[in-house]
Amino acid sequence: MEKTTSQKIRLGFFVIIGLLLFIFAVYFVGNKQKMFGKTNHLESVFNNVNGLQLGNNVRYSGINVGTVLGIEMINDTTIKVDMIIDKNIFPFIKKDAIAIISSDGLVGNMIINILPGKGTLPSVEPGDQIRSQNKVRTEDILNTLSVTNVNVSKLSFDLLKITKEINEGKGTLGMLLNDSIMSKDLKETFIYLRKTGKGTSESVGELKNIIHSLDKKDNVIGVIKDTAVANKIKNIISNLDKSSTEINKVVTNLNATILNVKDGKGAINYLSNNPKLVNKIDSTMTNINQASSRLNENLEALKHNFLFRGYFRKQEKAKAKSANTEEN
Repeated sequence: MEKTTSQKIRLGFFVIIGLLLFIFAVYFVGNKQKMFGKTNHLESVFNNVNGLQLGNNVRYSGINVGTVLGIEMINDTTIKVDMIIDKNIFPFIKKDAIAIISSDGLVGNMIINILPGKGTLPSVEPGDQIRSQNKVRTEDILNTLSVTNVNVSKLSFDLLKITKEINEGKGTLGMLLNDSIMSKDLKETFIYLRKTGKGTSESVGELKNIIHSLDKKDNVIGVIKDTAVANKIKNIISNLDKSSTEINKVVTNLNATILNVKDGKGAINYLSNNPKLVNKIDSTMTNINQASSRLNENLEALKHNFLFRGYFRKQEKAKAKSANTEEN
């Protein structure tokens, strides 16, 4: 049975509509997967992709910027992931950015999140490889929780045992809690410790004040700390040292002189040990004194002699004139 013209038109209409829907779907999916836009490649290496698949989204700061193009197994601990990223996003991704595999929600597909770096390094180039951070797997979390559960169980058992002994008055803590006399003694001990601590604090404060006062210039230490005073004291000590050396020399010479006197050397020993010479010297000094006295008498007589009277008067006038000149 041949188809009518209207049936052929309806069939062609449905075919065209289906083709348009297919093209729209392909374009929508391709646009979402960044297949038709301008993109560049970016790589990262993981040791476990945690179920990541081709076509999963790549996000940068929470924005979908690309998709996973390839997953390549390098060895048993290295997996290289190739991503296609929107070309306009490359200037914002720095070389210190970090790629991490996470899930899209609680039970969603796995995605790659690119975490921004500090922003001090230059932007990535097409084909660069950025650092990665491996996600903690669910199995590891469950294993850790299992170990933690066992430890909590043991801790609860030990804690129950300890509290039971405390309630029964066993051990030091149980004795302290249940013995009222010991509790009272302990309370008094803490009171005494508090008083002692207060006294110690006051003593330390007084000691600080004393130490602080030593730095003042009114004290000996404060004066010594003054540079000028310290230099003066240093010079005095140096002069004392020199004087001590000179005194030692004098004492040495004096000792030598005394030894010479004891040994019968020198004029002092001769005079002290020869009484006749001493008597002669004494007699000579007596005669000199008598002669001086007679000479004074003769000079006085000459003053009254009319031949020398004018001379002595001139001498007295000259002395008086000289005295008046000095007074003026």
